[in-house]
This record gives sequence, C-alpha cells and structure tokens, in this order.
Amino acid sequence: MATTPRDYYQVLDLPRTASPDDIKKAYRRLARQYHPDLHAGVKKAEMEKKFKELNEAQEVLTDPEKRKKYDQYGADWEQAQAFEKARQQTGGQGFGGPWGSDGGYSRPGSGGAGSEQFSDFFENIFGNRSRGGAGMPGEDIETDVQLGLREVLTGVTRRVNLREPRTCSTCQGSGTVRSRSCITCQGAGMTTESKTIEVRIPAGVQDGTRVRVAGKGQPGTHGGKRGDLYLHVVIPSDPVFRRQGSDLHVSLPVYPWEAMLGAEVTAPTLAEPVKVKVPPGSKADGKLRLKGKGLPSATGGHGDLFLTLQIVMLASVSEDERMLYERLSTQRHPDPRMELLQSAQRR
Repeated sequence: MATTPRDYYQVLDLPRTASPDDIKKAYRRLARQYHPDLHAGVKKAEMEKKFKELNEAQEVLTDPEKRKKYDQYGADWEQAQAFEKARQQTGGQGFGGPWGSDGGYSRPGSGGAGSEQFSDFFENIFGNRSRGGAGMPGEDIETDVQLGLREVLTGVTRRVNLREPRTCSTCQGSGTVRSRSCITCQGAGMTTESKTIEVRIPAGVQDGTRVRVAGKGQPGTHGGKRGDLYLHVVIPSDPVFRRQGSDLHVSLPVYPWEAMLGAEVTAPTLAEPVKVKVPPGSKADGKLRLKGKGLPSATGGHGDLFLTLQIVMLASVSEDERMLYERLSTQRHPDPRMELLQSAQRR
C-alpha cells in the first residue's frame, strides 16, 4: 500500500497562508533541529529522512511558480505540470480520465470529468491541518562513555564532544548567497560547531547505566526547553578483576609450600597492593576476603574483594628442589583421587 506524501506546509509546521519570509524562517529553524550531523546511531538515519523531506518542502514553497502549482494540485503538482506541458505540445488532444475536458486537471466543483471522483482527494490535500508546535522540547542526545574499574571506584570527570547548531557565518543565516543556496550550510542557514563539556560520572556506576545531563541536548522549538544528554556507561571486562555487583574477585597464585605452611603475600586491589596472610593448610580455590576493598555500593559503603587461591607449580626446579620432591613422594599420603574415583563408580 503506497504511503500518502506529507503536506509540505505540515512538514514546515506552517499554515497555507504563510508568507515567503515565514517559510524561510521555519525552514532554518527545523533544519537546525533535524540536521543529521547533530544526531548519531539509528536517530541519524531517521533525521536524514526528515531533513530530506524538509529540503523538498522548502524547495517547492520558496519557488513562487512551484508553490502556485502545489497550492493548486497538491502532491500531484508535478504530474499536473507535466500534463500541461504535454497538452501544450499536443494541442490538448488525446487526454482523458481525471483530467478535465478542457485539458486541465479537474478540481472539486469545476464540473470537469472526474471531479466527483477526486473531490475527497483534493479536500484532504487542501484542508487546513496545521499542527500546533509551540513549546516543543529539543531532541535528547545519547552517546557511549567507556570506563575502567578504577574510574568506577573513584568516579571520574569526562570531557564529551557535542555538535552545536550555529548561524552560518557565510550567509548569516539567510540560507542564500547571491540568490543561490549557500554551499557552506546547504541552504539551512545553520552549521554545526564542536563543543566540549565536562560531565561528572559518580563512583559505583554499573555497566549499562544511563547518566543524565539535563539541558545539554538539542535546542527546542518555539521557545521549548533543550533536550537532555544521556551517557551510556560501558565497562569492558578487566583482565585482573571480575566484578559481581559491588564485589570484586581476583585469582591469587600461591606456591604449594605457601599454601601448606602459610605465608604473607602481596595481593592487588584497585588502589594500592596490600599484604595478606595465607593461612597454613590452605587449599586450591580457597577464598580470602578483604572487607571494603570492592566498589562503592548503591546502599552506601563498599563491597568486598575476594581472593581465590590458585596453587601453581614451578616451571623448572633445581637439583636440590627435585630431591626434596622425591623425598616427599616416598612418604605415605592419602590418595587425592580417591573421592573422584568413588564418585565415578557410583554413576
């Protein structure tokens, strides 16, 4: 099913009685709002479509002849214009259907052939359906900001680059230079300018959090307030620390004798490394808890840091170390695989 073209006056948010100056002002205002360079992601594609529609509307309505045709024939003004040219070339012969018997396009009430058939069509096209647009708020802006866990721990101030609309310095906002469309702003009367703002992101934010910065979005129309800026927080996986809520987890390598005899070792935190005691007789995958060494929590305070012991072997051993291992192997010990074998037999 074909989509009915939008009325150009509705596109520009204007009544059909708008003056040429009103049309230029409306175009510049809306071009600033819909300019694709002011948007990102899926919003950009939507704005490109609207911006194209806006340009089509201003191109027709700022041209006196085209506007006259549009006011007379509506969305079919180009077809009507082509018909009139063809009629002139052929002397007005050989045309029928909805076109009037005198060679012109039948309008409601004209009495020409097809006028009743197209009466409703023209009524819809020429009916006043202006939209109220006073006080329309500006569009929101969304952008990603990537944080490391140390920045999550303390909070961070980030600089965000925005693109602000500005009056075109070439045409001074008129959209034209020497009766031609301004090359700099493409006839919009506005250009975009980079602007950097500083945004404070609080400590303890979660991955996927949206941080709102009020009033830093796009300008509103008809005096409407500006939209907001939303920062979408992205926290990539850390090679050392694994996050679970406000708690952190780290694998801590220890030697077999450190686990057996106990030892004081150095462990990492998001701040400075700290000394921790590995209890004698510690097992592989045993956990040590460092209270309050995690991330800020939503309820106040901090989470904990959990150290998971990972018993590692020497990559190579000296002769003396080999003799110690051989001596240890001659001692009687419980079979460490007994529980595994029994579990396998029960299946």
